[in-house]
Amino acid sequence: MSHRVTTATMPLRRDGMPVPDWAAPTARNWQACFDVRWRLIGQPPISLKRLGKEVIMSFNFASIRAKGSPLDQPYFDPAAYGNGPGDSVADSSENAAITHHSMQIGKRAYPYQATAGHLVAVDADNSQPAAKIFYVAFTADVSDRNTRPVTFFYNGGPGSSSVFVMLGSFAPKRIKTSMPGFTPPPPYTLEDNPDSLLDKTDLVFINPVGTGYSAAIAPYKNQDFWGVDQDARSIRQFIKRYLTANDRWNSPKFLFGESYGTPRSAVLSYLLHEDGVDLNGITLQSSILDYAQAGNPVGALPTAVADAWYHKKTHLTPPPASLPALMASAALFARGDYATALEKSPKSDPATLQKLSDFTGIDPGTLTAWGLDISAGDSNGRTLFLHSLLQDRGLALGSYDGRVTGVDTGIAADISPNSGGNDPSMTAVSGVYTAMWNYYLNDGLKFTSNSAFTDLNDKAFQNWDFSHIDPTGAQKGIDAKGGIILYTAGDLAATMSLNVDLKVLSANGYYDFVTPFYQTVMDLQKMPLADPVVRKNLSARFYPSGHMVYLESGSRTALKADVAAMMDAATSDHQAMARIRTLQTLKTEKRRN
Repeated sequence: MSHRVTTATMPLRRDGMPVPDWAAPTARNWQACFDVRWRLIGQPPISLKRLGKEVIMSFNFASIRAKGSPLDQPYFDPAAYGNGPGDSVADSSENAAITHHSMQIGKRAYPYQATAGHLVAVDADNSQPAAKIFYVAFTADVSDRNTRPVTFFYNGGPGSSSVFVMLGSFAPKRIKTSMPGFTPPPPYTLEDNPDSLLDKTDLVFINPVGTGYSAAIAPYKNQDFWGVDQDARSIRQFIKRYLTANDRWNSPKFLFGESYGTPRSAVLSYLLHEDGVDLNGITLQSSILDYAQAGNPVGALPTAVADAWYHKKTHLTPPPASLPALMASAALFARGDYATALEKSPKSDPATLQKLSDFTGIDPGTLTAWGLDISAGDSNGRTLFLHSLLQDRGLALGSYDGRVTGVDTGIAADISPNSGGNDPSMTAVSGVYTAMWNYYLNDGLKFTSNSAFTDLNDKAFQNWDFSHIDPTGAQKGIDAKGGIILYTAGDLAATMSLNVDLKVLSANGYYDFVTPFYQTVMDLQKMPLADPVVRKNLSARFYPSGHMVYLESGSRTALKADVAAMMDAATSDHQAMARIRTLQTLKTEKRRN
């Protein structure tokens, strides 16, 4: 039985509008709702009646240090969250577990609040509750939220929760892995993260509908949100709800998307702009902005060379001075002689064929049988190069991180690498992710549920609608035959052209065969962004790591420094900040009129 706190005398929001009924507090979520209402209304509650007992609340966050604070509010969520295409929930309440912590970054201590729970994304047309979005937010205890940046994170898939980027990258805690080796079975370690971005920005990790504990609200169904544009619209509505619930409309705003999260960011950035939410910066990690170029051997070749170099299979004289130097020469070869040889195959120049063999460690005869295509696959969808380079040792390379190897003999050779995340680079860390996320969510963040947390949802991917209408009104998702040709670099270019102060950082790992770094370079070079001044807002960085760049310790530290530098550049230019806020205000007023 639930008990509802009276709202008869509850004041209105600052804009004079009442707080939505579905945000009304219950006995179970009084802390979260009143914290939200405090920010909406602009005045802190002094006390409230909870189940007949007087509860006095103190909001001196600076004095809160360790877990176990009396202000911690655990939450048990009784709702059943289905992850199928036809699933939904009836409940439209907003509840959260709230805990308080402190961490050390450099020489400074950062007290912070962790919030794990749901916000409701509404239908943009009728403002009715459409989806419950599960999120985890880490917010530093600061006095001025207007100058404090907030960054929204998500993974890709489509169909992935945000647990991977959350526990691997820049949250206050991170898992300890043995990458590029296999992380042994438990007990695992969850440790303070010295590379956390909490010293620069508040962090909000979003789980799209059908992942985590996120689900459609009836009469909507999960599948209603499984599409390029549908997904981006729901994330837009979540972000707007978060900004309202936490009084963050005037804060500098950033996006961080990984893998499919990069086309999501491109589409989302334009939708947010159209709704009056202008961003300060975007980080694109492991990009795929042009699906028509997926599997392009020219874009993949430098990654294959990096893999061969790491496993000491290249035959180059003289040996390369460094990995970046090798990548520069491999990229030059890929776009020049290699591209020409592909066009002429099987009548390729013998010297070019031998150079390709020296770069990749694959003998000329095998390369010729592949048509020189370093991305060629077999009938089971296996990339031949990844299964051939170390075939003499009975090993296959990970497609997400070519440094990682897995057994490729016996029954293991017959198991699809795409089945259940059996790619070697995924199996190397999947156990630690699953165990430590459940441990951290239940014990650290104090959010519990009877439902299973969906970290990866194959059903979302299988039912995904790749159709996409770009800012010009053109179909850029599927071709006339239904083939996937999703192109979102144009959406990003449109956003950057309209918001000329938007900073964009592209980050890739050298050993990632899924979204090869050099293909990203070519996609960004071809992006329809002609203004040279605006193009200066776009930068690219590369790291000796894989798809999940942050799993490699040195790369995570370097990526944190690059993201922090981008944020500093985006927020230190006060004139640019003023232009972004003015642009946001003008767009909002235009929509109201």
